[in-house]
Amino acid sequence: MRITKYTHACVRLEHEGRVLVIDPGIWSEPAALSGADAVLVTHEHADHVDVLRLAGLGVPVHAPAGARLPRLEVTGVDVDTEFSAGGFRVRAVGGRHAPVHGDLPDCVNLGYIVDETLYHPGDSLHVPQQSVETLAVPAQASWMRTAEAIDFVRAVGPRRAFAMHDGQINERGLHSVNGWLTEETDNGYRYLAPGESL
Repeated sequence: MRITKYTHACVRLEHEGRVLVIDPGIWSEPAALSGADAVLVTHEHADHVDVLRLAGLGVPVHAPAGARLPRLEVTGVDVDTEFSAGGFRVRAVGGRHAPVHGDLPDCVNLGYIVDETLYHPGDSLHVPQQSVETLAVPAQASWMRTAEAIDFVRAVGPRRAFAMHDGQINERGLHSVNGWLTEETDNGYRYLAPGESL
């Protein structure tokens, strides 16, 4: 499976001519969706879903049941559901967005395990019950600290990990986060610039 990281939280998977895209938000490049067979959306925030772009794409979009995505036709997915999207096997895990601050309301958030190979958690640090080969680890967010990202990688225990959710970090901050994740995890961590692949 070819895994290509795009800006912020967008990840493109390609295998045997099939293409699945996860979280193509408003900051991700349009090229991420080229030839897509299906799209997975972890939650309703615009940095993870560009509603207008997806509404005109004409491919199946799977999103958490209960997500508020007006003007976008989606197939609602519940936690612990297994389904096929664009020919890929997907398992939905988690259920809620990580708390941001105080009593601010959260929203539904599903992480997706694709072909038992890649785990994309969206805006959550939910540790799945099953092992995964590759982890897309949130690198920065208003709802987390770097120590939490390190602990998340250690808890999931993937063979390899790469950063996502990094669209709001400047170059100095990104260097620091990448340094910490490289030094403090033993899981083949590496940084992928937008457009780079594993």
